[in-house]
Amino acid sequence: MSTHDLYTKAPGEPIWPVPAAGSARFTWEYDDGRDRLLALYQKGKDKQWDSVRRIDWELEVDPYDPLGTPDEVMTLHGTRHWAKMTPKDKGEMRRHYTSWQFSQFLHGEQGAMICAARIVESVPDLDAKFYSATQTMDEARHAEIYARFLHEKMGMLYPIDDNLQSLLGDTLRDTRWDMPYLGMQVLIEGLALAAFGMIRDTTDKPLPKQILAYVMQDEARHVAFGRMALRDYYRQLSDAERREREEFVIDGCYLMRDRLRGVEVLENFGIPRKEAEDLSERSESLRLFRKLLFSRIVPCVKDIGLWGERLQKAYVDMGVFDLGDSNLDLLMTQDEEYAEALDRERFAAEEKARVEEVRAAVEEGAAQG
Repeated sequence: MSTHDLYTKAPGEPIWPVPAAGSARFTWEYDDGRDRLLALYQKGKDKQWDSVRRIDWELEVDPYDPLGTPDEVMTLHGTRHWAKMTPKDKGEMRRHYTSWQFSQFLHGEQGAMICAARIVESVPDLDAKFYSATQTMDEARHAEIYARFLHEKMGMLYPIDDNLQSLLGDTLRDTRWDMPYLGMQVLIEGLALAAFGMIRDTTDKPLPKQILAYVMQDEARHVAFGRMALRDYYRQLSDAERREREEFVIDGCYLMRDRLRGVEVLENFGIPRKEAEDLSERSESLRLFRKLLFSRIVPCVKDIGLWGERLQKAYVDMGVFDLGDSNLDLLMTQDEEYAEALDRERFAAEEKARVEEVRAAVEEGAAQG
């Protein structure tokens, strides 16, 4: 079935052409590179994996309760609309919310793939080109995974959120080579990582948990790459150049905080947009979600050297300034360890099941003999 048949609303033109500017940069130095970045490149090669084999796609998913979401965190819970909804209606709303979330993950991963390819083209250093090439493959795998989940398990997709599309377009259209790093690696992927982590840590459904854990293992390397490259580069910039990038970060953070709310879902249930926006703003779970969404962005922005007075004031206004002291290295290490622990747990259980199957077959054979 065509993806276009599964969209809740036609996404417009089938292809979104974003005019690309800037230069492709060749380097003739093939033997010099930063040891830490080359080590990350080696890790990127070593950690490649096949989503068809590593993920258990045979696991069933109830599309009407795909994540095990409690009633209390639903935006409409406690409203007059919720009181009128049947159990079937509530299940359909869970399906829509999960489809909306995972659709934005999918669109974002395609954007990340394109940005990684742009970095290969435009970054001046060969070691960064090497790593970006591995990341391009990672992002292709992530887009493949989310597309398969939405097609096979949910049977529904949402178009890209207008505001996510706006930020992605601004990132891709900028002629400065570092902007795909900043817009995608720091802002969009930082936001996605926090969202992935919240779902991974709260869902009791095995397939979404596998998908998110394994994607986050890759993303931990991507964030490390962005931090290394940008930290080195931003030390060389003038104050005016750093302020320009801080303005981009401020605008992007406000855009994501204020606009990525899933209002489209409520509109699909007949709630007028203004009321849908008001209900979303009053949602306690959305307020908590918003703060946690910046848990990966704020410490990364501080770490790469974008920490001017206006940016700090913006983070105070958003209520996320204190996140600047979070231990980003610890968070990324935990993401990697989580995926490895999940693998050990899954494959130990599968090995035990195989041993039991062999034992039963031997006993059956002995009894028949």
